[in-house]
Amino acid sequence: MSLAWVDGEIMPAQEATVPLLCHGLHYGTAVFEGIRAYATPRGPALFRLDDHLDRLLDSATLYALEIPYSRDELRAATHELVARSGLASCYVRPIAFPVSADGTMRVCPLGASTTVAIAVWEWGAYLGEAGKRDGIRAKVSSWQRISEESLLPAAKAAGHYLNSVLASVEAQRAGYEEAILLDSTGHVSEGAAENVFVVRDGRIATPTLCNAILDGITRQSTIAIARDLGLEVAERNVGRHELYIADEVFVTGTAAELTPVREVDDRVVGDGRPGPVTLRLQSALDDALHGRTERWAHWSEPVAAGALEVPAP
Repeated sequence: MSLAWVDGEIMPAQEATVPLLCHGLHYGTAVFEGIRAYATPRGPALFRLDDHLDRLLDSATLYALEIPYSRDELRAATHELVARSGLASCYVRPIAFPVSADGTMRVCPLGASTTVAIAVWEWGAYLGEAGKRDGIRAKVSSWQRISEESLLPAAKAAGHYLNSVLASVEAQRAGYEEAILLDSTGHVSEGAAENVFVVRDGRIATPTLCNAILDGITRQSTIAIARDLGLEVAERNVGRHELYIADEVFVTGTAAELTPVREVDDRVVGDGRPGPVTLRLQSALDDALHGRTERWAHWSEPVAAGALEVPAP
């Protein structure tokens, strides 16, 4: 069942509403997260929940948005909601947005109250099961990734995704599954909704936090797993040309998990099939996501209802 938690009240997701005079709706000032709960040997478990909630709170700080709940309260609400949904695995979307207190719509949100909501629903592979298995076709976008000269790419904010919308629409209209954006210096930044990795001669490279990327939780997990497996991972500037001559390319994200890229700009990556490094990391990450390995068991938080009563603000 798709459910929503809105300022302490749980309801069917389709009954949750947003006020028309909502600053987040009009100006894109909402901050949000994407989290997954997986079926594991210990039951449904939330993957790296605290890391996601920390990033939500950081995003709010970056955009001067006051969250009226603690991390522990948000964690308890998430557990309660997932437990009540009855779903063995699901996608979880916490979101916080300012709402005008007096009915006016000033651009500056200071003084507005903040609504916090969490929604859960069933969601399969973002780029498709075939994409996860066989790889996707990607296009380097004509749209540049937002930069710190104008916005705060480190925040996961609703307004930022207009950049991703433009890139995604362009890519899909041209017949590709996903877009890859470059930063203001012409280096690879990220996909429309994923982080990007390239593999050459067994060595892995991925853009740095200074390439206007969102520091993905799945990105962090993939780097940790790769290094634990003895693979070399460099966080550095990645040139566009490296996408064309790489042995392997893959993208990561909570929604996309780890998805191979088989073509970039009509250039076949490697032999056009997921490569050995990609497959090894995909398998290891999948084990971690589903709680099948003790090494990364601390990333999975089994769902428990009723741990803490969360009051309305």
